Amino acid sequence: MLIDLAFKALADPTRRKILDLLRESDLTAGGIADHFQMTKPSISHHLNLLKQGELVTDERKGQHIFYSINTDVFRIISKWFVSFQQIKPEGDEGN
Repeated sequence: MLIDLAFKALADPTRRKILDLLRESDLTAGGIADHFQMTKPSISHHLNLLKQGELVTDERKGQHIFYSINTDVFRIISKWFVSFQQIKPEGDEGN
């Protein structure tokens, strides 16, 4: 299920930092890797998990692939979280 894959991707601090970077601008894998001290294959692994969760999309522009945030999935996740605000707290049945 999409939301399961999205939460799996969000569970890792490296992937959350990648999303923070992409919030500022679209980047190539190399541009993302410049912000980390890890191998490019490791960055590719993180990007693939973000893509599986549909949190990021990629688009080829010439010889480069640019990654960007998929805001649609964040809207779905946000709606899911907001649905819990409708639940009344225990002991609040009379209100």
